[in-house]
Amino acid sequence: MVAVKDSPTNRIPLLEVLTPGEYERIDRFCAQLTDRDPTAGLSFFLEKVFSVRLELDEDIISGYIADSSNLPGHADAVARPGSERDYAVISRACFSAGIPFTISAGRSNLTGSATPESGLVISLENMKTPEVRVDEASLLVRSPVGIILEDLRREILKQTGDKLIFPVDPTSRTDAMVGGAIACNASGFTPGEIGAMRPWVEAIDLILPNGLKISADRGAYASSNGRFILLHGDTETVFSAPRYRRPAIKNASGPYSSPYGEMDFIDLIVGSEGLFGTVTACSLKLQKRPSDYLDLFFSLPGEKNALELLDYLMKRFSGDVSSLSALEYFGVNCRNYMDHVQKLFVGNNQVGVYIQIPLFENSFDDAAQEWFEILMDAHCEIDEHAIKIMTTDRDRLVFLQARHSMPANSLEVVLRRGTYTIMTDTVVPRQRFEEFLEYTHSLLKSEGLDYLSFGHLGDSHLHFMILPEKSQLVRATRVYEMIVEESARLGGVYSGEHGTGKRKRDDFLKCYGRDAVEQVRLAKKAVDPEFLLNRGNVIVYQG
Repeated sequence: MVAVKDSPTNRIPLLEVLTPGEYERIDRFCAQLTDRDPTAGLSFFLEKVFSVRLELDEDIISGYIADSSNLPGHADAVARPGSERDYAVISRACFSAGIPFTISAGRSNLTGSATPESGLVISLENMKTPEVRVDEASLLVRSPVGIILEDLRREILKQTGDKLIFPVDPTSRTDAMVGGAIACNASGFTPGEIGAMRPWVEAIDLILPNGLKISADRGAYASSNGRFILLHGDTETVFSAPRYRRPAIKNASGPYSSPYGEMDFIDLIVGSEGLFGTVTACSLKLQKRPSDYLDLFFSLPGEKNALELLDYLMKRFSGDVSSLSALEYFGVNCRNYMDHVQKLFVGNNQVGVYIQIPLFENSFDDAAQEWFEILMDAHCEIDEHAIKIMTTDRDRLVFLQARHSMPANSLEVVLRRGTYTIMTDTVVPRQRFEEFLEYTHSLLKSEGLDYLSFGHLGDSHLHFMILPEKSQLVRATRVYEMIVEESARLGGVYSGEHGTGKRKRDDFLKCYGRDAVEQVRLAKKAVDPEFLLNRGNVIVYQG
């Protein structure tokens, strides 16, 4: 949890985006809607009164009912608001009419959080206000939520003359929108907490399901004894903050929680997968851009050597390797599914490691010499001739092509087999990492499953991608469940970066238990009694 500022309060005023008369007009109209076809009537009303359009064309709707999870979806209409006001109108109308509505951003998520089960889809693609504005003195950027994350990163470089950066760089940054990245607490290559969105979010504007707004700076509002109090007129609503145990590791599994009942309001919203409201604008912290980066790739005989390297680096950096901007691992069987293997791997080496070091004061040559000595001192069988320093754009392109070829080549294999990939996203505490890996490799091999492993070595966060034959599908699914159960037993979590959505609701239950499910349900019910917004994310809706 990021430390809050002085004297926060748990009493949060709700702001009106519309006039009181406009809220009342929406409520009156929705009260007389029939159940037969509410979206058609709502579409006519919203366009006539508020100039807000709902698309009812099935050809248009079909483009918004699936995300990268490929789960089947269904919706009756699509809305594409262009402003906070437009969004508040649509949200209030759905809330008053009892119509479920699902938020869609870049749809790059793998868990089905943007897949609607019914009702409306609200796409954030036109939410381009406020304009991106950098405050160099305070190291902040004000951003809309409908901008692609990589476009925001480029705009920050442009406005600051390449002096400042937004450092979070998930693989999906060229597809994911800022709003979606906040909703799932997206993370990039940098190890540790600072590699994810949460600690960089400094302020948010949040529209609750009922169309009212919370404008929150970090440090302004913190729960007390597990409660926030939402204030609107004479009404006070108790909004409970989840208190289930949350492992202090890389974590994208469900809403933020605090056993002590105290958390910053922003921490609760980031990573909550849109359960409690929709962020419509934000302020993000920035950092100075390094003068250069040192990119290293080297291969090793096997996983044992990679774990020895991790131990060595953890000791050298006092348990915190977040000064590196990447510590990535290409593990068991990866070279069987990678392009450019001969350019990256030496001899029969089976695994590879990529390290990126940001340079602020050191020259490139001095840093290269320093890291050559560091790696040689690791005594984990690194062949000095296996260390490749990426000095040209061509070198980096080869590496990126190799990295991105693994999922593409894996997909080609399972398509030939008539099946699909099954991928884990588990994280365990560093001291249980070797135990977890031994269990998982042994389980997969004993079942005769084809698989590869890769991921974020600095966070003890590896993906096991299972590539089953048709006859192995049921068993492969059970093996996935067993891996999740083992990660929970070892004090880990089922998701380090991909979230929960609809696909991993059972994983949330396995990891945190039924009491945690009820805590999330209680929190959501306070602001969304009928579970209309993003219904089905994280917990099952029980109507």
